[in-house]
Amino acid sequence: MGTRSGDVDPSFHLFLHEKEGRALGEITEMLTRESGLLGVSGVSHDMRSVIAAANEGNNRARLAVDLFCYRLARAILGLTAALTAIDAIIFTGGIGENSAVIRAHALKHLAILHPELDSALNEINGRETGGRITSGSTLCCLVIPTNEELMIALETFRLTA
Repeated sequence: MGTRSGDVDPSFHLFLHEKEGRALGEITEMLTRESGLLGVSGVSHDMRSVIAAANEGNNRARLAVDLFCYRLARAILGLTAALTAIDAIIFTGGIGENSAVIRAHALKHLAILHPELDSALNEINGRETGGRITSGSTLCCLVIPTNEELMIALETFRLTA
């Protein structure tokens, strides 16, 4: 997440309160507005800025990118526990649609699923292949642009028609 902490031990608030004398409001502020990409990188909550800083040699930014990709892959693999097969992995949303670096790095963590990233297709967000960024003989990985407005309009029409 950009500024939120994600998973935190439930006793973390109490630990910070007792050991560091922090107030509940201060801890909540830290975990919701000063953590995530911003907190780890020390640069920004915007992945583009974090990647730029990592490319300039900023170790905290590099750690933030690595951690983000690892946790993304871990979440994807966790979701597969309830499945009998995986048809495709779809990258969408701001980072998923626009960051070839993040997609490539995340797929390295998903090596157990055997995706074969096509670097050239990944760099152009799969525009020439209907979104596909992996070779045809491996796990299908796609980049699909988000179109929330269209989905809202279609659902509204369905409900009112």
